[in-house]
Amino acid sequence: MNKSINLKQRPVGTPTLSDFEFKELDNELKVSDGELLLEAKYISVDPYLRGRMSDAKSYVPPFKVGEPISSGIVAEVLESKNGNFQKGDFVSGLLQWKEKQISTGEGLQKIDKSKAPLSAFLGIVGMTGLTAYLGLHEIGKPKKGETLVVSGAAGAVGSVVGQIGKILGLNVIGIAGTDEKIDMLKSEFGFDHGINYKTTKDMKAAIKEAAPNGVDVYFDNVGGPISDAVLFNINQFARIIICGAISVYNKTELPMAVAVQPFLVKNSALMQGFIVSNYADKFPQAMKQLSTWLSEEKLTYKETIVEGFDNTPQAFLDMMDGKNKGKMIVKV
Repeated sequence: MNKSINLKQRPVGTPTLSDFEFKELDNELKVSDGELLLEAKYISVDPYLRGRMSDAKSYVPPFKVGEPISSGIVAEVLESKNGNFQKGDFVSGLLQWKEKQISTGEGLQKIDKSKAPLSAFLGIVGMTGLTAYLGLHEIGKPKKGETLVVSGAAGAVGSVVGQIGKILGLNVIGIAGTDEKIDMLKSEFGFDHGINYKTTKDMKAAIKEAAPNGVDVYFDNVGGPISDAVLFNINQFARIIICGAISVYNKTELPMAVAVQPFLVKNSALMQGFIVSNYADKFPQAMKQLSTWLSEEKLTYKETIVEGFDNTPQAFLDMMDGKNKGKMIVKV
């Protein structure tokens, strides 16, 4: 028996379990020439999936109602009639939320589990690590001694950004939503300062206190009032990297925000959004650097692993609610 998880309906506001449906697939999976049969081992749940559940115009097409959701998945090759893959290989790529599926192999990367645990290929040495490294490097252009602020700092991307900042000699400030997460940022990831935005009454003042010399690079994963507070503390020629805006993904009305233009003009600052595929040509070099830092124990990572294919939708909802530390992954 095989099963898929489909989008049942487009969520309005915050998604709920009723927006997903499980489907039993009774068709036998036959492998034709050039194809391979895959069994899912680990599934990545990420904030950007929320955008694909809406039908608003975006950088990737929306999921279709009544069809399987897809995300980054690590799978084992059960059978292969494709010369590039053998039975027993492990691969990662964008695949559907199915226990088993047929693939042509297009877009799949073979992964070496002797280099890192399988789940890490969805995180630190996968899309998460690449997003952190390339966003910081290509847009942030950090220089030793500068101050870096990271929002969503205890999440998958943010926790890597902060660590790379420390490797490069920056003063690193992380913003997160619980005291436990703040402790983790400092004790496990080496951040210099942490700010709990849920218990801080005046974020503008708290950032000023943690960054008395101002903010040179801001890696923004959340948007909203947190980012407004950072704007009041940016230095001349600051670089603001817009990676995500999880604070507004579930909003149904247009969010109100501080006008950014005066801050950018006054400080000759740069604000740039990106998606990691913009830098696809730099993936091999970035992967090599991340793997090196990992093997030298300069980088560490946290995962929240949820067991069971059927728990994938709940894992997604929990991640959107900030219940994860580091990367949220489902072990099938």
